Amino acid sequence: MSEVKQEQKQDEKQSLLQSSSWFEREVPSVKVPEENKNKPLFTEPTIECPECHALVTRTAMSFNSYVCPQCDEHLRMKARDRLNWFFDQVNQELGQEFSAGDPLTFVDSRPYPQRMEEAQQKTGETEALISMQGQVNGVPMIAVAFEFEFMGGSMGTVVGDRFVQAAELALKFKQPMICFAASGGARMQEGMLSLMQMARTSAAIERLHNASIPYIVVMTNPVYGGVTASLAMLGDVHLAEPKAMIGFAGKRVIEQTVREKLDEPFQRAEYLLEHGAIDQIVHRHALRDTIYRIVSKLMNLP
Repeated sequence: MSEVKQEQKQDEKQSLLQSSSWFEREVPSVKVPEENKNKPLFTEPTIECPECHALVTRTAMSFNSYVCPQCDEHLRMKARDRLNWFFDQVNQELGQEFSAGDPLTFVDSRPYPQRMEEAQQKTGETEALISMQGQVNGVPMIAVAFEFEFMGGSMGTVVGDRFVQAAELALKFKQPMICFAASGGARMQEGMLSLMQMARTSAAIERLHNASIPYIVVMTNPVYGGVTASLAMLGDVHLAEPKAMIGFAGKRVIEQTVREKLDEPFQRAEYLLEHGAIDQIVHRHALRDTIYRIVSKLMNLP
């Protein structure tokens, strides 16, 4: 009986196909799952904005200086990318001759040399500070930038060496010095030696002040600890990117100490501007021109 029913169904299908014209027949299609209908398709790696969760290709984000084109959120920028973006022309990279040792043979969950090796493989950099000499709109400058992905941008002896070398060259050639700060503070694996870099960098900055050479600090997200307590707060002019977190102790530590909830925008750049700790909040797209105008004014350039 089942074979008879199947034959009858096939006969019915054939009769329907014969009776209807070809353009009236149903065209088979690929069914797209509902959850995939509104998702964009990308052919290259994407970056998700932490604020609006928009997906932007890495190339588009790079061309936009890592500022979200949807909500204008400033994403973290690698130190080398930042310096190459800042300079019109890079003349040389400084401080490559310095390398970190293990003076305290420090071991926490892993030995210090192992942590250094992991950070170098992760970032492709040898240390947490990159120093370059170049030109912006024809004006020679020296700039340093912290790589936060390298052990939280922590300040060790090599960071101090590179910063002091950059300051000495700025003093020698009478060139302004720019610092893009982004750090979690001093590096505990080097103990007292890392804390000594606060005094070393402060002394180098004082020599720049005495020689009337501009030292401008741009605080990105985040800047904390010993870096805030030394080189990040000793500039002639303090600029900051929007919503940058800036402070000495972290917000969570302060809340546990005072036993109070600290609401936004505590420790944000906007909060510090309101209380007079920084001079100006500058959008990343306007940062180069702003620094150039400040340097031109301070050095009496045309």
